[in-house]
This record gives sequence, structure tokens and C-alpha cells, in this order.
Amino acid sequence: MRGYHRTRDLAELRAANVSKGTRARIWRFLSPYRPRLLAYLLVIIATAVIGSIPPLLVRDLIDHAIQNRSLRQVDLLAAALVGVAVATTVLSLLNRWFGAVIGEGIIYDLRVDLYDHVQRMPVAFFTRTQTGALMSRLTSDVLDAQNAVGTAASVISDVMTLVATLVPMFVLSPGITGLALLVLPPFVILDRVMAGRISRLSRHQMQLNADMSSNMTERFNVSGALLVKLFGRPDAESKLFARRAAGVRDSGIRLALLSRYLFGALSLVGAVGTAAVYWLGGRDAVTGHLAVGTVVALAAYVTRLYSPLTDLASSRVDVLGAIVSFDRVFEVLDTPPSVADRPGAAPLPAPLEGQVSAQNVWFRYPAPSEVSVASLEATAETVADGLSDEPSAWVLRDVSFVAEPGTMTALVGPSGAGKTTLSSLVPRLYDAVSGSVTIDGHDVRDVTLASVSGAVGVVTQDAHLFHDTIGANLRYARPSATDAELVSACRAARIHDLIASLPEGYDTVVGERGYRLSGGEKQRLAIARVLLKDPAVVILDEATAHLDSETELLVQQALAAALAGRTSIVIAHRLSTIQAADQILVLDHGSIVARGTHTSLIAEGGLYADLYQTQYLRGGSGVLAPAPLAG
Repeated sequence: MRGYHRTRDLAELRAANVSKGTRARIWRFLSPYRPRLLAYLLVIIATAVIGSIPPLLVRDLIDHAIQNRSLRQVDLLAAALVGVAVATTVLSLLNRWFGAVIGEGIIYDLRVDLYDHVQRMPVAFFTRTQTGALMSRLTSDVLDAQNAVGTAASVISDVMTLVATLVPMFVLSPGITGLALLVLPPFVILDRVMAGRISRLSRHQMQLNADMSSNMTERFNVSGALLVKLFGRPDAESKLFARRAAGVRDSGIRLALLSRYLFGALSLVGAVGTAAVYWLGGRDAVTGHLAVGTVVALAAYVTRLYSPLTDLASSRVDVLGAIVSFDRVFEVLDTPPSVADRPGAAPLPAPLEGQVSAQNVWFRYPAPSEVSVASLEATAETVADGLSDEPSAWVLRDVSFVAEPGTMTALVGPSGAGKTTLSSLVPRLYDAVSGSVTIDGHDVRDVTLASVSGAVGVVTQDAHLFHDTIGANLRYARPSATDAELVSACRAARIHDLIASLPEGYDTVVGERGYRLSGGEKQRLAIARVLLKDPAVVILDEATAHLDSETELLVQQALAAALAGRTSIVIAHRLSTIQAADQILVLDHGSIVARGTHTSLIAEGGLYADLYQTQYLRGGSGVLAPAPLAG
């Protein structure tokens, strides 16, 4: 039944446009496995040849050993049958071993290459692609590509089985062999008619399963479960899930019945062919044209004939499916990361002072076609029309500033002014289109990404934690850190006492995205993580937004420790942060429209003073309020 439960539609695969060179590239990809592939091929051939021997032994047993009443011949033929069975078992084990080693090796190679490549893609790639589609490349497509080995092996095995079956059949009786082949057209017709329907139904069931899985994923994460409870929707959600699960159940029943209809029809046609062989062979045996043992051998061969014929009739679709999956994996691997080390890039020299400079920086987000893959984006229209070659409008326009070592630079401005984008150029999440961003006078594009990453620490508004222990999340910054270093960083971040009070201490699992911790606790852990990293430059992207006053005080104390002696770039949102800055850069529409200290900018008036009045003075009373400044 190989090939009937396909996840892609038959028409889609037959119309698949496999890129030129994909087959040659697959062969190059398989080069480490070529010796084993050759051995695998020899085992397949040997299995097919040995599998054709038992009917001949049975023929000799009936026509000669029994007819001659020779016990010795009976013993020898029985021993030969046992020997063939043992050889078949050994070859079967070898066949399975080669198939598993080669297939699992391909899965490993593809997954590791794909994961490594995707990890090195720029942030722009992840902002455009669907996570589910990307995961599908690492799972479904990799598995389907691995099936290329199994499919090719099956095709070779089917061909060899046919040859090893038809040759002795023709030698024994050309007429009966021709009669047996007359049932081939019904086999092909049944496969073409029924397999298409089964494929479409299987595809529909896969989609229903995917919808049901997506439903569970969305509802079972912390945010989704919280939303369901807050809106009092558990009963409605249960009914919705029950409807989707019922769809999967009903399609599964239809698929099982349709598959059984096809299997039954093919079995019936095969039975008719076998009966025809017995009919004609029996008549020839009665008239003396064939021996009884020969008729039995021909009937045994017929049972080996129809299964490979049916498989070969549908093998083109299976082969195309495997090649298309390879092509989809190569499509991602062939997308170059737009932010990468230049040839000959050297690390930033140590020790670092931490001066950050931007000179005449212009930036706009790259065209989708430069950073993404159409098939990884949301809609079928995107794939059909391709990705746009047009970059975004200018986000930063001729921006220049210098942040001296150990000083604090605040970025202020309305939403969309370019603050986060400007801060993203320092750790090289993006590259400037023109101009330069330097650390200690070294253009970040000319040094290694690893050294830039080591020099810059970032604390974002929503600190991300992995579903792991507190200690493991902290050591993500420095895997070699000792327990004492963890404690020291957490003390500086004002979070050690809380961790120590937990029953499992640093071995406490924080939950998905750290949901078992409060916002302030996550922020202080993120600050401790940066302290453990010990970078020369720290970027704070609204790190105290949405915190209550008491929590903000703790976080501010932690930040004071994190920023001490380090160059800091802060996207400002709290009055205390703004007042502490050595310089404030006011951005509007991608340009720096003002710069100075808090006092000088208030005296100067303009956009900063307007923002200050709007965000920090309520009702004109002159009373300072801790409402966040737009960031």
C-alpha cells in the first residue's frame, strides 16, 4: 500500500516544477553515503534473486523428488528451502540496517544544516516567515526528503523483483505469463482512479489534524489559556474542539474505508489473475503439457508479480514528492543571511573601552525578496506572485552621534521615530545601508558577529526566558559561569534573595517564556544575565516599561549595577532614566532633531519639551507622574 497515503495532492506533484540541478544536488548531498548505497543496492538485488528461488525448489520437490520417491532429494530440497529462508532473513536485516543508517543519516544532516543556517538568518527573516512553515521544513519536509532513499530502494526492489519473477515464469510457460500480465491494466486503472481520491482525502485529513493541533497550541500556551479563562469561554472552546476532532474522526473513517475498497479491489483482480493461472496451468497439466510442480511454481510467482507492478504504477508520484521535499529544504539553505561575517573579519580587539559611534547612518528595511522565502510566508498569493523587490521607506536619515565610554545616551521620540531601529544597528541585528556604526572605532560590519555579540548586552521590555531552570537561563549568557558567579550577578540584579527563597532555588523551572515569574522578576533575571555576560555596551529597550513603582525601584537599582562603568544606550520611557542620561537624542521621522541634557532640552523647547509636558505632567498641575514616555 506504499504511496496511497500521500500528504500532497497527486495533481500538485505531477505538475511540480523541480528546479534544474536538484537531482544532481541530491546526489552530491548523498556523496558521504555512496559506499553504503552501493552495498544497499547489492543487498536489494540479492534479496530479489534469492526470493525467486523457493518456487523452483517447490517445483523440483513435486515433479522430481516426490515423483521419484527420493527421500534424499526431499531432504536436500527441504534443507535448501530452510537455507533460502535464513538467507532471506539475513538479507532483510541488512536491508533494514542500510535503509535506517542512510535514511536517519540524511535526516540528521538535513536538520543540522537547516537549523544551523536558520539560526544565522537575520531578524528580518524571522519577522516575515511563519514559524509553523519553518518548523514544517525541519520536520515534515526533512522526513519526506529522507523518504527519497526508501522510495528509490522500493523502485529498485520492485524492478528487480519483477525481473527475477518474470524471467523464470517465461522460461516455465510464456503463455501463462502473458495471461498473468493481462490483469496489469486493471491494476493501473484502479491505482490512478482510487489513489487520487485517497490522496485528496488524506490531504484533507492532514489539514484537519493541523487545524486541531493549531487550536490546541494556541489554547494551551499560557497567554491563550489565560484569555479563555478571562472571557469565560471553556465550554465554547470544548465544543469547537469537539467539532474539529469529529472532522478528523469522520475523515479517518472515510479514508480507512476507501483504502480498504482499493485494497479489496486490487486483491480481487490479483485473485482473478491467480485463478486464471491455475485454470490454464491446470488444463495444461491435465493434457500433459505442464508438470504439476510447474503449475504450483507459476502460481507462486504470480503472487509476487502484482504488488511490485502496482507500486511501480504510482512510483513517479512518490519520487516527485521526495524530490520536491529536497527542493523545499534547499530553498531555505540557498537563502543567504543578509547579515554575516565578511571574508577576513577579525574579532574586536580586547580590552574594549565601549565607545559607540554612528556616522551619517541611513537605514531602511531590506526588500522581502532579500531576506525571506515566499513559500515560508502566509498566503498562496505570496508564493504565486513572489516577494517584493522594494525595500521600505527610509527609517533612519543621516543619523550621527557619539556615545563615549561609560556614559548614558537616551533615545527619545514618538512611536515610529526609529529609536529601536537605531539601537538594533549596534549589535548588528541589521546593517546600515550607508554610513557606519562603530565600537571603539571599528565598523561593526568589519568585525566578527560573535565579537560584536560579546561586546553588546541587550535588555528588552519583554525579557524572554526559556522553559528551563533559572540557572540554565542565566548560563545562556556564559555557559562556563560558576555557581558563585551566578549568585554574584543575581545579588547585583537584586534578585538573589527571591531565588534563594524558592524551594528549588536556582534549579526552579521558570515555565514557558518565564510565565511563572512576575514582570519585574523576569526583568531582574534578564539584567543578571547581562551582568553575567559582562559586555562593554548595554542597550536598554524600554526595560522598565509597565512596571509598578515598587518593582521599578528594584529594577532601577539592578540597572544601576548593570550600567556602572559601561556605555549604555537607553530607549527612554521613565523620567528618572531621562534625567540620568549624559546626552539625550530626540528622534523624529528617522532624524535626530535635538540633542542635549534633560535640562538643556527643556529650556530649548521643541519636541522633547512637548513630549515631557504630555507624558510627565498631568492635568497641568505641575505634579510629576511616572507615566511612560512614548518609546
